[in-house]
Amino acid sequence: MEERIRELLEERNYKILKAELSEMNSSDIAEILSEFDTKEIVKLFRLLKKDTAVEVFGLFDTTISTEVLNYLSDKEAVLLIEEMSSDDATDVLEEMPANIVDKLLRKCSEDTRKDINRLLNYKEDSAGSLMTVEYAELKSVMTVESAIKILKKRVDEYETIDNVFIVDNQRRLQGMIKIQDLLFANKDDVVGDLMQPIDSYVTTSMDQEEVANIFKKYDITIMPVVDSEKRLVGIITIDDVVDVLEEEATEDMKKMAAIIPVDKPYDKVSVFETFKSRIPWLLLLMVSATFTGKIIQGFEDKLAACAVLTAFIPMIMDTGGNAGGQASVSIIRALSLNEVEFKDIFKVIWKEMRVSVCCAIVLAVCNFVKILLIDRVSIMVSLSVCLTLAITIIIAKLIGCTLPMVAKKIGFDPAVMASPFITTIVDACALLVYFQIATALLAL
Repeated sequence: MEERIRELLEERNYKILKAELSEMNSSDIAEILSEFDTKEIVKLFRLLKKDTAVEVFGLFDTTISTEVLNYLSDKEAVLLIEEMSSDDATDVLEEMPANIVDKLLRKCSEDTRKDINRLLNYKEDSAGSLMTVEYAELKSVMTVESAIKILKKRVDEYETIDNVFIVDNQRRLQGMIKIQDLLFANKDDVVGDLMQPIDSYVTTSMDQEEVANIFKKYDITIMPVVDSEKRLVGIITIDDVVDVLEEEATEDMKKMAAIIPVDKPYDKVSVFETFKSRIPWLLLLMVSATFTGKIIQGFEDKLAACAVLTAFIPMIMDTGGNAGGQASVSIIRALSLNEVEFKDIFKVIWKEMRVSVCCAIVLAVCNFVKILLIDRVSIMVSLSVCLTLAITIIIAKLIGCTLPMVAKKIGFDPAVMASPFITTIVDACALLVYFQIATALLAL
């Protein structure tokens, strides 16, 4: 379909192009348009019906949405912002220069401007910045008949109407009612008598990752957001949480690979931006690796006396790094899913200790046989190598499981303590153990 659209666009056959786009699903349109450059996207975007255009724009990646908005006229941009849900509009405007945002908001309606400004003031990555203020709300003292009239009158303003939230006269959250229960209730019933208790809610300051965990825990699709006085100020829907989970997972993966996260798709990030996101950690790890070099220099005379020891250094360091990486990734994932906390650190250490001993015995025995049969070195050299390997694996797994937990406890992102950083520490420990054992067993 992409090729067909490109062909029609090149031929400037806008009439057929418009007809074919009108028959497509909004998600498919957004996916196809994302493959075009920004100028082409704007041309195609202008061919869409108003409602479809709003849906497609909301499905774009934030980077693409921002670029498209920059190409639209002020009139078109304001119309789009007015029609979008407030949280989606805020996500796009956050990426734009402040002077352009001010200019566009001045041309928006007072209600839209008020909603977006409120969301822009919340801390980034908080529940407040994630929520939408377009939700269905009723007073607990209303009758069912009055409630239905209000909902019908304002139905176009709500992002979702499946669940209606009930508040008191001070707008404090009281409960909720499903729309079907409201429709089938007696018209004279009082809404407050029909509402269900709220199992969970979040505050505006709560971190978005905690919000996602609550959604998972209670298996829900919508969550009310309240302020410090429990006044209802917005809702978060499952589609926003899916975006958060994807964003957090991507960020953790990049940090574990020693890359500074960038909030853009790979194909939208320039060579220089990619370079900037990778070089800081590479420099840090390169400098930290000088410690291993210094350790080797300190034992040059030992290596000269038994040169064969040098051949086994890469294997020991790599195995230790891999062992530490396994433990760290497992613990980082467990921390992100709230499966373990810092109070469980001794339980984790005890478990990883037993795992590491089992791994160390198997790997050391296999390596001992391999060194004797294939490398054909002396038994004492084989023993030095394999004993070092076993101790390194135990040390690596203990470091790998404890560092992420300590990092989270003191306020750092545990993903930073992943494979690259842990490998550097383990390498230094492995070399110190290796040379100490070799010195003792080989009388160097």
